[in-house]
Amino acid sequence: MTATAAPMQYLDKAMNTLHDLGLAPTEANSAEDPMVALLNQIAGLDEGRVAAIARTLAQSSTFNEVVREQIQAMDISNRYEAITAAFNSIRDDAKTMVEQVEDGKLDTFERVANMWMKATRGDIASRFEKIKVNYLEVTASTQDQIQREQRILDAYQDFRGAMKQSEVLALEVLKKAEGQLDAARGEVDKAMQAVESFSGEDAAERARLELARDERVRDLQDVEKRYQIAKDLSDNLTVSHNTSDVVMARLMQTTSAKERLYQQAISFFTTNETVLTALTASFTGMFGLGETTATVNAMKDGVNQSLEVLAEIGGKVQEAAVRAGYGPTLRAESVKKLVDSVVSYQAHSRDIIEQMRKESTRNAEEIREAVEDGKQRMARLAEQGKGIIAAGG
Repeated sequence: MTATAAPMQYLDKAMNTLHDLGLAPTEANSAEDPMVALLNQIAGLDEGRVAAIARTLAQSSTFNEVVREQIQAMDISNRYEAITAAFNSIRDDAKTMVEQVEDGKLDTFERVANMWMKATRGDIASRFEKIKVNYLEVTASTQDQIQREQRILDAYQDFRGAMKQSEVLALEVLKKAEGQLDAARGEVDKAMQAVESFSGEDAAERARLELARDERVRDLQDVEKRYQIAKDLSDNLTVSHNTSDVVMARLMQTTSAKERLYQQAISFFTTNETVLTALTASFTGMFGLGETTATVNAMKDGVNQSLEVLAEIGGKVQEAAVRAGYGPTLRAESVKKLVDSVVSYQAHSRDIIEQMRKESTRNAEEIREAVEDGKQRMARLAEQGKGIIAAGG
């Protein structure tokens, strides 16, 4: 296998995995990648190796984007948090129901709390059924997602292999660039020594030697530019590969933790479904009994309290209605305050207007004096021959 074939083998394997998952891009945008133009500047060092590096890097952005989109545990975590919250609400509401019926009656606050619970979260039986449906949907998709994530992780390992091989190729290209740089420096040194050792009187010969030196310096600058590009490439590939090792280790830990939570959720639901169902039926029955008793008591108390309130406040309400119907509308003191405010504002605004007019006149005069002073100084400078010479003058 040739030196340039190894990274292609890893890259092709990684891309084939993406094709199998239906995640491979339909179009390549490598022509728009500024890295392509940069690599073209060092292609002369080793065309085969640079081309192999360019192909790997051309797929880097696309491949990393696919991996970032697919490796997401947040969606699953949120759904399991919703299931956990629902279990907690069932437990807490059931406990509250038991506490409510212990004293044999429900007060107004407890009745309102129960109505709000059923309106916002539903009764215990309906919530438990929703949990079961949601659980079955989540578990059906979670296993498929875990398998897809593992395949993508495997493909990413292959892509990292291609990146590592590209690092090797970049170091080999850098070695060639170093050789050319040393040779170019040697040529500059020879040309400089020829100029420094020249002792003749022939000016043309000296100029020829100096021109040769300048050409070697220019060649050195071009070689050094290519060397720096090759060095940046190899350094950044080294940093990228080693840093991704740490990132990949954390990503694998995340996936393993998600799989562990998935397994634990299955075990928990399966072993506790019967117990939870029995608790749901029992607590719901007791809540129904308490609700019926509280409803009868509420009807009795409501009628009695309504009669008492009607007797207490009926006369007061009627008296207030008579006062409102025959009393004055706008109060004189309110209108007087408005009139005083309008007159005060008018007087104060005239004072402000006069003051601002004087300040405006004074400001204009100061500006005129400053500009005139500047013009006089410019005229004196021009008279002394110190003025600015116009272009082309």
